[in-house]
Amino acid sequence: MGAFIEAIDLHKTYRVGKIDVPALRGISFGVQKGEFVTVVGPSGSGKSTLFYLLGGLTRADSGKVIMDGDDFAALSDAERTRMRKRKIGFVFQKFNLLPTLDARSNIAIAQEISGNGDRDPAFFLRICDLLGLSKRLNHRPSELSGGEQQRVALARALVNKPAVVLADEPTGNLDTENSNIVLRMLRQSNQELGQTVLMITHNPEAAKYGDRMIHMRDGHVVKPEDDPQWSVH
Repeated sequence: MGAFIEAIDLHKTYRVGKIDVPALRGISFGVQKGEFVTVVGPSGSGKSTLFYLLGGLTRADSGKVIMDGDDFAALSDAERTRMRKRKIGFVFQKFNLLPTLDARSNIAIAQEISGNGDRDPAFFLRICDLLGLSKRLNHRPSELSGGEQQRVALARALVNKPAVVLADEPTGNLDTENSNIVLRMLRQSNQELGQTVLMITHNPEAAKYGDRMIHMRDGHVVKPEDDPQWSVH
């Protein structure tokens, strides 16, 4: 059985002034359908670059990203955009909620943007109940705690039933209590809804919520024993 997500020999270099700065130096790994995988490593290891490549938000200099059989490199920009809308839910460190809209509308806007017309009111309510938001849907972001705002962002990522959830430091702006709540809910949604989850984190405690970890350092995937700072099991 092939991997649901495959990164194959990914290279990415950024130009900073007159200097080339390698971010990824030949990354390869696979993620099975339904897995919850955490990508860990110190700042500057290439985690965020990998996130953008896996989400089809930017292109690799070389190598391939294959998701559910589709090769991102072979797709046009318009086709990649359609794939993101159809298959991927994004959760970021910043909540990115619209301040003038209540929680219900901030979640529903993902359905508007997707344009797939597949509205499922029962699933919408199920997601909100799963994330403990049912009684907070009429509140604007300014009336919600940081943890509640991140749960709204998570609901927005899940409401279109994506096959994949990509989360980039989803607890980076939260205290320990709210971090644990969001991580438990992300894990619960993975188990109950069957999404494949790939989470970027610099936090060893957050990394424990995954089924397994991919360790990165200096643009490479490394063995856990070669990166003792992140050997948290």
